Amino acid sequence: MPPIANTPSNRIRTLTEHDARPEGKYVLYWMTAFRRLESNFALQRAVELAVAWNKPLIVLEGLRIGYRWASDRFHRFILDGMLDNQQAAEALPITYLAYVEPEKQDGAGLVETFSKEACVIVTDDFPCFFHPKLYKRIAGQWPCAVELVDSNGILPIHAADRTFTVAHSYRRYMQKEIARQSPVFPHKDPFRNVELPKLKKLPEAILKRWKFQSHKELENYDLSKLDIDHSVGVSGTKGGRSRGLELLCEFAKRKLADYDQARNEPDQHGSSLLSAHLHFGHVSAHEVFQAIVSSVSGWSFSDISKPNGKMNGFWNLGVNAEAFMDQLMTWREIGFNMCAREPNYDRYESLPSWAIKTLKDHAKDKRPYVYTLEEFESARTHDSLWNAAQRQLVIEGRIHNYLRMLWGKKILHWTQTPTEALDVMIHLNNKYALDGRDPNSYSGIFWVLGRYDRAWGPEREIFGKIRYMTSESTRSKFSVKGYLQRYAQFDGQKVAEAKRS
Repeated sequence: MPPIANTPSNRIRTLTEHDARPEGKYVLYWMTAFRRLESNFALQRAVELAVAWNKPLIVLEGLRIGYRWASDRFHRFILDGMLDNQQAAEALPITYLAYVEPEKQDGAGLVETFSKEACVIVTDDFPCFFHPKLYKRIAGQWPCAVELVDSNGILPIHAADRTFTVAHSYRRYMQKEIARQSPVFPHKDPFRNVELPKLKKLPEAILKRWKFQSHKELENYDLSKLDIDHSVGVSGTKGGRSRGLELLCEFAKRKLADYDQARNEPDQHGSSLLSAHLHFGHVSAHEVFQAIVSSVSGWSFSDISKPNGKMNGFWNLGVNAEAFMDQLMTWREIGFNMCAREPNYDRYESLPSWAIKTLKDHAKDKRPYVYTLEEFESARTHDSLWNAAQRQLVIEGRIHNYLRMLWGKKILHWTQTPTEALDVMIHLNNKYALDGRDPNSYSGIFWVLGRYDRAWGPEREIFGKIRYMTSESTRSKFSVKGYLQRYAQFDGQKVAEAKRS
């Protein structure tokens, strides 16, 4: 292997026992999670290897149809990103290939066929959803070296030596690491001053078997032809890198100044709206970090205070920026820590022992209401505020920040068992939420059941010592009139129609 160069070694894992083959015909970057051509450690590593061996670089971005919850909503969002990447690639010394699987299993063997003539394959080290199982299946099957590269967050996900179970302990760890050494950021433009030979022709075995999409085909792709869930319609949120960067700029310039107060108000639009673009890798956490700290003129890492383990006072950015930084640097990254270290992060048994015990103690408590999955999904409960949150999820692919917590707590309240509540939350969130199937999504869902939280009193029926929330308390804290007007206008029939559109 050539020198690691600029990509930190603690972000690189070798997946197979094969040695790299400098005599190969190209370096392949298989883009699966970090779907961007900038600010990306995985792409940066692939560029370094291609430069070291003076080889062409192929970037393959694929879209399968066999993953669970595949739908028009997620496909269109990814296709938007492919369009941006394809356009950006035209000015770069790479061969960019967009592959959209037309039928299940049509893509089987594609990357393996590329591997036969590759020097090395570099791919994305994403610790959630189908990715870890996919990587295990790859190991031992492909005849070349495969590197997994972590470009998930500000701190490397495999650097910590333990799983953090509460936010304040992770916050202390994170602050100490930042104070000890400023984190290394990926190059904004990994192709700056880089020259690579152009690939003359794709392998014949590839050309005979698989078709790649043109710009026009990506733009006008007929999703109705695919065997995916067409009941989950395309949302009003456009995917892709260009839109993600627009949202980031808008948030940093216009919304950040009032973030700490506005983020919890259902009638305000205080959220960054970046979670979906972060999940699909159209925008990097490093770019978000830079945009936030740039809101304070002249800020640098030398301006941080001594680690204090608190949400405020470490970054010295002001209350609003620090509130957002806690979401980015503590709550987002603790979720990646869990998924990277605990294979059963999505199972009920992964909850803290105190939560499992208290939920078991109250498992037979009488529920005031019990709803089926279909009733939850169609927003047919007695609670208008909960129904509005569910309708927002179905129609837009997101729920307001604060109401997302309430949404989960009431599902626990209105199902026969805690395990059923977990199944309902995972299914609805992963089916409809653009930022579902993500470490942050699982953090939010499992927080409802006690993860990252503590025992609360007084002990209550059904919840036991789990933190309790009600729609009544939410209405007393925040104005929800406008929120209800926006989403309560959709009755069950209109929700069904919106799902089909």
